[in-house]
Parts: sequence; C-alpha cells; structure tokens
Amino acid sequence: MARILITSGPTRQYLDPVRYLTNASSGRMGAALADAALRLGHEVVIVSGPVAVDYPAGAQLISIETTDEMLDCARKTFATCEGLIGAAAPCDYMPRFIEPNKISKTGQPLVLELIETPDVVATLGQAKRSDQWVVGFALETEDRHFRATVKLQKKHCDLIVSNGPQAINSADNEVELLDPVGEVIAAVTGDKHHVADELLSHIHDRLICPI
Repeated sequence: MARILITSGPTRQYLDPVRYLTNASSGRMGAALADAALRLGHEVVIVSGPVAVDYPAGAQLISIETTDEMLDCARKTFATCEGLIGAAAPCDYMPRFIEPNKISKTGQPLVLELIETPDVVATLGQAKRSDQWVVGFALETEDRHFRATVKLQKKHCDLIVSNGPQAINSADNEVELLDPVGEVIAAVTGDKHHVADELLSHIHDRLICPI
C-alpha cells in the first residue's frame, strides 16, 4: 500500500498581528479523502491549515497556518511519500508588507499591496520523482474544464479534480476527475465521503496499483 500526503483546509496570510487573509475552506474534503485512503489500507499524512473538522485518528496530522508553512511541511513530507492529493485551498495572495503592530482605523481607505504566495501543488509536482504521483484540485467559477486542464499541465499533475465554489464549506461536492490529457474519466456528485470514495478508487486503480 502507499504512503499518501493530503493537503487540506485553508491557510492564513497575516496583515498585522491580528488580521489575516483567508478563505472558507472547511477541510471536509481532505478529511473524507483521508478516511477513504485509510479504509483502503494506505498510510496517510495530512498537512492542514486551521479547520474545525475532525481528521481521522489513523492519519498523521501536521498543523500549519500560512501557505509558506504548508509548502515547507509538504515538501519535507512528500519526500517520504508515494503520492500527493492536493485538496487544500491555500491563500493565493499575501501582503507585501506585514505591519508589526495592529493597523489603526484612520477614517481613510486602506490600500493593500498583495503578492502571490507559492503554489504548493505546482512546486511539488515539478519536483516529483518518477515513482511519485500528484493529484491536484482545481476550483473555478467559470470555464471549469478548460481551466482545470491548464492547471493539470502547469502543475505537473497526473490527475486533477475539477469542482466549483459550491464545494467550499459544504457537506456535498460535484466533481469531474480529469486524466493527463484533460479527458473526463469520472463525474461524481454527492456527499464528500461518497465523492472521496470514488476518487480514491480511481486513484488506486490508475496510480497506486495500475493494471
């Protein structure tokens, strides 16, 4: 069986000591994927941002907060794993400057200069060994199939899961699983545990124990 790294949940990028940028990712999809992988007999390591969800007790959990921390932990962990499922929703932007003290209200607009954070899945995908595989997630609001295919190639993924914004902080999901050339090999709708079971079945058959 495989040792699988799953990234899950959001990350936070601080503006000052008390305020931060983030998103509404709940970690439910990551938890469901971890549970499905464990039930198939795989070893699971989860690198997760701050969430309220409970992860399966059988998985090793590494808690992080920022996107840089997620990348650092994921890079170290992935070196000892056969595969990565990038289900996290890392914050894509961070302030160029982090204020050392709480920003005070002045009655004037606050202008933030934001820069991109590193892409966790793309970084690991580019550096993967020939005996490793990467499954990414692409959440898009428009042109979902096209944008997922672009991300699949750009992030060096072996498979990618396309879903929409309704997946965020929801118990259900509606996904398409795309192969390396962008063909849809599965379309799954239902609660996230059902979706995770279906995805792990395809990942197992295509990447872990290919026939």
